[in-house]
Amino acid sequence: MWHSRFRNYGAELDSCRPERVAVDYGDYHPLKLITVTDSKTKKVGRKGSTSSTSSSSSSSVADPLSTVLDGTDPLSMFAATAEPITTATHMDNGKKKRDKEDVVGSDFQPWSSKRSEILARYTTTEKLSINLFMGSDKGKASTPGSAVSEKVRTRLEELDDLEEGSQKELLNLTQQDYVNRIEELNQSLKDSWAADQKVKALKIVIQCSKLLSDTAVIQFYPSKFVLITDILDTFGKLVYERISSMCAERSTLADSFTPENVNDTAKETCLNWFFKIASIRELVPRFYVEAAILKCNKFLATGGIAECLRRLTSMIRGIGDPLVAVYARAYLCRVGMAVAPHLKESLNKNFFDFLLTFKQVHGDTVQNLLVVQCVEIPLYLTLYSPAIDWILQCIAYRAPEALLTEMMERCKKLGNNALLLNSVMSAFSAEFIATRSMDFIAMIKECDEAGFPKHLLFRSLGLNLALADPPETDRLQILNEAWKVITKLKNPLDYINCAEVWVEYTCRHFTKREVNTILADIIKHMTPDRAFEDAYPQLKSVIEKVITHFQDFAVLFSVEKFLPFLDMFQKETVRVEVCKCIMEAFIRNQQELTKDPVILNALLHVCKTMHDSVNALTLEDEKRMLAILINGFIKMVSFGRDFEQQLSFYVEARSMFCNLEPVLIQLIHSVNQLAMETRKVMKGNHSRKTAAFVRACVAFCFITIPSLTSIFARLNLYLHSGQVALANQCLSQADAFFKAAVSLVPEVPKTINVDGKMRSSDSFLLEFLSNFFSTLLIVPDHPEQGVLFLVRGLLNVIEDYTWEDNSDDKIRIYTNVLHLLSAMSQESYPYHVDKVDSNDNLYGGDTKFLSEITRLCETVIGQILDHLKTLGKDETLKRQSLLALSFFNSILAHGDLRNNKLNQLSVNLWNLAQKHGYADTKTMVRTLEYIKKQSKRPGMTHFNELAPRLPLQSRT
Repeated sequence: MWHSRFRNYGAELDSCRPERVAVDYGDYHPLKLITVTDSKTKKVGRKGSTSSTSSSSSSSVADPLSTVLDGTDPLSMFAATAEPITTATHMDNGKKKRDKEDVVGSDFQPWSSKRSEILARYTTTEKLSINLFMGSDKGKASTPGSAVSEKVRTRLEELDDLEEGSQKELLNLTQQDYVNRIEELNQSLKDSWAADQKVKALKIVIQCSKLLSDTAVIQFYPSKFVLITDILDTFGKLVYERISSMCAERSTLADSFTPENVNDTAKETCLNWFFKIASIRELVPRFYVEAAILKCNKFLATGGIAECLRRLTSMIRGIGDPLVAVYARAYLCRVGMAVAPHLKESLNKNFFDFLLTFKQVHGDTVQNLLVVQCVEIPLYLTLYSPAIDWILQCIAYRAPEALLTEMMERCKKLGNNALLLNSVMSAFSAEFIATRSMDFIAMIKECDEAGFPKHLLFRSLGLNLALADPPETDRLQILNEAWKVITKLKNPLDYINCAEVWVEYTCRHFTKREVNTILADIIKHMTPDRAFEDAYPQLKSVIEKVITHFQDFAVLFSVEKFLPFLDMFQKETVRVEVCKCIMEAFIRNQQELTKDPVILNALLHVCKTMHDSVNALTLEDEKRMLAILINGFIKMVSFGRDFEQQLSFYVEARSMFCNLEPVLIQLIHSVNQLAMETRKVMKGNHSRKTAAFVRACVAFCFITIPSLTSIFARLNLYLHSGQVALANQCLSQADAFFKAAVSLVPEVPKTINVDGKMRSSDSFLLEFLSNFFSTLLIVPDHPEQGVLFLVRGLLNVIEDYTWEDNSDDKIRIYTNVLHLLSAMSQESYPYHVDKVDSNDNLYGGDTKFLSEITRLCETVIGQILDHLKTLGKDETLKRQSLLALSFFNSILAHGDLRNNKLNQLSVNLWNLAQKHGYADTKTMVRTLEYIKKQSKRPGMTHFNELAPRLPLQSRT
């Protein structure tokens, strides 16, 4: 039945190519500007007559880029339109400057970013106490008199009720219990406010503020301050929103509203709140509550905030405890920056007042308190840091350098000023600190070691020098002065916390010699008593800084102490993370392929460490990440023309990374690429030496592929490696690869895991077999195996394979086989492998060969027709229609329709495709048009007879 159509592939290719036209590049160039004729029509209207048109034609060059670059841009156009109001703009310059100062920019670090750090740092294991507000159940008997006076008296009595025992003291609370109680108070405040119980809300705030005068557990005070001021902030926001909502015209209350926009009711309510707060007897709660509603002064008077800030600043002078006072100043600066950042005077005044009272820290009262609580003075001084840092940060924000210099000079005049010095270095800009590095070092030297550790000061200095560069002439002296102090530290954690910071400074400004010295010193300090086990985060940070600044890995690995430094990471998880950091840096920064033995040996050691961490419990994502990093390294290794050395490297890598399948796959691809590079160098003419080398590459792949677990990875690699072997004239090895692929097909599972989901494997198998057929076309038959032994073997495997019941993939594969056999029957194949004789050359149209192809074709056609018959049921008629049309097109393309039986079969398939109304009419119309078009070509006149026999039926 089957007769293949004669194909001249070369002629078909030429006929498909577009017609070539000679081009004179003097007249045409693809990048030359396009000339467009633009016709413009103008309408001219005349009174009492119809409009007439006049047309003009102009030749212009349309270039979208040149129109953009005509000297104007949108911003310039805006500026041009703004010229008439230039004078008004100049008049508003002062106002705009003030507006800018009124807004804190994104370059200002907000308090919220410091909150979590303070809560984590200042903790305690001691028991805490708290006074909980219980409410009042006392009834108030009404007495005759003025309604207003009665209302005021009632409010005052309610406030006094807090002092009359409406509290419950809770003792022996853990830190977490204390935090929970504070959160309960915060929620109670919101609930009371929502229930319109404003006085109760105020009582809660007063009670919480009182806690800030208590320093019973002093090391917890900074965290307590954070928790309590959260409640104060909530209260201030609620009061402000309440008064704002009382204004008659809400739309007028923009950020720039004035007291004139506020109605009398809102003003009276606002004054009422300030009067209530003024009646609070104790200084600390009165200060905090008034500071919390500082913003409400905007409702009363234009300069109200400035006046209030001055008064509250002076009020703090009455707080006796220096720690309580400094945090009160910090809170005032905090609300001041939020409400009126341009009012710098109060910020400066707060800091200068603090300097005047700083000597209290060393007074008898404080010292006695510390003795009672068993707190050392260095620990006590660190409690001041968050408050002083914040005050100085507020002062330093957009401050002129002269003011910062004045601040530094005032700190110099104080004795034992290490705490202040540390805060100055934390708050001021890194550039300011860096340019005065030697001055700061001199000040650090003069500090008393007993009060505040010098190594913390050098750490703060190092943090600034990591961000800004000091004068070049001072750099070495700075490092020497700092390291003299750091290297004398006995406590390993103090040492590494400081050394970690200065490593970056050393890497930025010095060579590998100095870095090597620093690393050696760290190893010396951290090795005794295995101190490194408590400092893995800091040690990892050191490694990250070194590899960030030493992007040339040849230089990095020539640092003598770098690899010994890695040996300190003896905890496997941390060691692997560090190795990943090194490999990520290498892949990111290495621009050129390398064969440097120093780099290769070091990175093989690093990759081996990562590989050896893989076990049965390792997550797939982690394995994938490790494989990506190791593969990235393998791809960057090249020995140039020394192919044997390259293969030796791949062999070594295979033995080292055998547990990571993606790495083995990459190695197989790399070795195949190596074989093809050898072929390219030899231009396809292998010598005895290169032929042996190529066979070694092929053997590497053949040995490695079976160790993979993924069936489809093995199938594709067998095919790929077979193609490489064929291209290098290793015919017997290519046959071995293809036989292995054929024998593996029955093992393909019915479902495979794709992105975490189980999917049918049929579509993947169809794709693989289609590629396989394309290769089999050019594979010559083995002289001892018979005609088309690989094709026959593959057909047997396909026949025996169990396909899904509702799948037509088996028939699609048979259709592709038909295409393959049709191409094999041609006198000349469409493509060949250089220096490999395919079957068209071996058989030369031998009748035995052609009859075997015909026999296989008829077997395949029989399988397709049998399948079409099984699709005759109602639920599969649509599939039958699609397959019939697809088979028709295959016969049309590859069959010789001059054969009557084949011609009749094609007509039957055409009719079957539209028999039950499921035909793809558009496709069939186009197919019929193609047949009619082909009938006009030479040698295709028999299509004239076929076309009338192919009727088109409508869906109806």
